[in-house]
Amino acid sequence: MKAIVISAHGGPEVLTVTELPDPVAATGEVLIRVKAFGLNHAEAYMRSGAWGQVAAVPGIECAGLVEADPSGELPVGTKVVAILGGMGRTRNGSYAELVTVPATNVVAVDSPLPWADLAAVPEVYATAYSALHGNLALKAGETLLVRGATSSLGQAAVNLAVHHGATVLATTRNPAHTPLLKELGASDVLIDDGGLASEVERRGLSVDALLDIVGNTVLRDSLGTVGPRGRVCQIGFLGGFSPVADFDPIADLPSGVQLSFFGSAFVLGTAAFPLSDVPLDEIYAQVEAGSLRARPTRIFRFDEIVEAHRVMEAGQALGKMAVVLD
Repeated sequence: MKAIVISAHGGPEVLTVTELPDPVAATGEVLIRVKAFGLNHAEAYMRSGAWGQVAAVPGIECAGLVEADPSGELPVGTKVVAILGGMGRTRNGSYAELVTVPATNVVAVDSPLPWADLAAVPEVYATAYSALHGNLALKAGETLLVRGATSSLGQAAVNLAVHHGATVLATTRNPAHTPLLKELGASDVLIDDGGLASEVERRGLSVDALLDIVGNTVLRDSLGTVGPRGRVCQIGFLGGFSPVADFDPIADLPSGVQLSFFGSAFVLGTAAFPLSDVPLDEIYAQVEAGSLRARPTRIFRFDEIVEAHRVMEAGQALGKMAVVLD
């Protein structure tokens, strides 16, 4: 099979198309013929070496057809999407014509959407949905602030929260991105200079819950942005991986404020966080109807993977990108 491998840790140019033996599904796995895969910042971190030693073939999600299922549960030819399950991290991932995935991380889908559209949804929408409903227990009528909202994960969170009936405040570092976030349904857009807590107070805003995709660099400020008994969930590290220096819960965690973390790469598809908790078919139906704006902003061919990673790292996509296989 054709596959894209990390030839050495480094920039996008280290991604190389090569031939590898076809994988074989073991018990508890599903073999998928990949039709498209989404692009994620996690794959850039793996490629660069930021996450240490990882599998040779990157890719943490895909859409395709079942090629083999030893359990017999999914017939050959079934349309599926696959998310995580160690793909790209502890096992070869979806940047390939074929991939084996733990059966718990494979979901049959019934949607007429094109392959690229199917591949643009699973990771960001499953992660955003899990954090919004599992960690933050977001209710209709509450005010949610999405920090890092122009990322594909941030846009998914804005989409889902607005559709759920929440009032959404979105942040961006670039004022030019304000119209995009307003089109997604954000009631207001805040320019993030690292000091949101003071800006929220100055405007007299009340924030019930905050979804933080920027991460450790702004954690203290995020905790100070929500109101009494507010909830903060961190799900990303767009600001970098360095730990929060000298974090002291007594001094830095306001009384009554709840802080949680959701690491989808490590838990989605496990018994505690089954994919059945995420209504993917409902989400796809909403994408098809146009009530959720989740279609890819750019689509690349398999042999354009280096350019795709360059665009992703430059922040030029302003949404989810996908790669389709011939």
